[in-house]
Amino acid sequence: MSPEDYSILVVDDDPEMRDLLKDVLEDNNYTVTLAHHGQEALDRLGGDESLVVLTDLRMKGLGGMELLHQIVRQFPGCNIIMMTGFGTVETAVEAMKQGAFDYLTKPIKTDELLVTVEKAAREAALRREVARLRLQIHREYAFDQILGKSKPMRAVFDLIRRVADSKVNILITGESGTGKELVAKALHFNSGRREAPFIPVNCAAIPETLLESELFGHVKGAFTDAKSDKRGLFEEAQKGTLFLDEISEMPMMLQAKLLRAVQEHEIRRVGATRSISVDARIIAATNVVLVEEVKAKRFREDLFYRLNVLEICLPPLRERKEDIPLLCEMLLQKSAAAREKHFKGIRESALGLLIDYSWPGNVRELENVIERAVLLAQGDWVTPEELPQAIREVRGDHQIIEESVERLLPLNELEQVYIQRVLEKTGGNKYQAAQVLGIDRKTLYRKLGDMGEKRNE
Repeated sequence: MSPEDYSILVVDDDPEMRDLLKDVLEDNNYTVTLAHHGQEALDRLGGDESLVVLTDLRMKGLGGMELLHQIVRQFPGCNIIMMTGFGTVETAVEAMKQGAFDYLTKPIKTDELLVTVEKAAREAALRREVARLRLQIHREYAFDQILGKSKPMRAVFDLIRRVADSKVNILITGESGTGKELVAKALHFNSGRREAPFIPVNCAAIPETLLESELFGHVKGAFTDAKSDKRGLFEEAQKGTLFLDEISEMPMMLQAKLLRAVQEHEIRRVGATRSISVDARIIAATNVVLVEEVKAKRFREDLFYRLNVLEICLPPLRERKEDIPLLCEMLLQKSAAAREKHFKGIRESALGLLIDYSWPGNVRELENVIERAVLLAQGDWVTPEELPQAIREVRGDHQIIEESVERLLPLNELEQVYIQRVLEKTGGNKYQAAQVLGIDRKTLYRKLGDMGEKRNE
């Protein structure tokens, strides 16, 4: 930011000093407002965006110290610079202890004035920007900003509202693309930990050899490339939230160390000989059934119960189709704004296709489809022509039952046709296909085996 972006309020009951300061500051491109006394300064601060208040210490009526106290209490985004005579420097120092940014002694030197004002203005501007961003993040991840009006999503909202400010560890479950990280952020930014860091970790994206160091840190010399001490993500999340995404992918060896961190609230850096206390709320997420992983001895049972104090299960998009029009509208406006395009909306024919589609990739897939449509659309409406072929053909799936009834196909043959179409829609992903079909993977494999045997007869 340049000086013209900074607003300075000068407060002094000496008209010559006011005018002198105004001239100097305006000559250096600052926007300057004048106040003749302390009460006038408070009135002006209530209606402008001054970053710096330059005030005399001794004034008639509301003096400089009382003005300082009022500004600190009512306008914490301002920085106050006190102007004082040589004999009252001790009072100015006391003013800094009470919240003043700095002080200048009279007669004021121009260079010293400009340097001090610039520092105060930049620091205040930065502090206001941080506060603005925190507010923006808080609003963005407020639980009522997670879109949905369906009964399953209203249940999720209610659960977030009730547990956000608790200290318990939470496990978020749901298919890929359902918005697990968004819910984790909503929990964090609606809790008492909102001012501390939210640290996300994708346990599947970090190589096993590096994951321990990333989570717990290391000391110098712990291994070949450890040239200095390094804080781990547990320490980075101190007083905040550590979000462990895809927790099922964590190696068994690290699960034991994670259990100790969760249970004892302390960690030990790689190569260290002493433990460090940590205070981080753990929110974990997974797209697999952890109970099955525990039964298969791929996930520690004791860690599972430590993480799963409370579970938030996110419904797949196919189970909350009444939310699709709302999501489409939000995603359309978001994508259009990013590309400086204007859209009236989505044609009913296109929206009908989007509602009928099974969405194996959930909200993430819907977002990609809308983004693609915005890129391809030549008019101000999204039409079926901008949608992927798999979605345009979705209405053909509804003809399966009608054709089967017309041909009087046996139920097992209809099942085979449907299974094949679901596999095509999921790109051959048997895990997602099993979830769409509402059966477990073993049952799906058995049915596919039976189908293969019948084709070979």
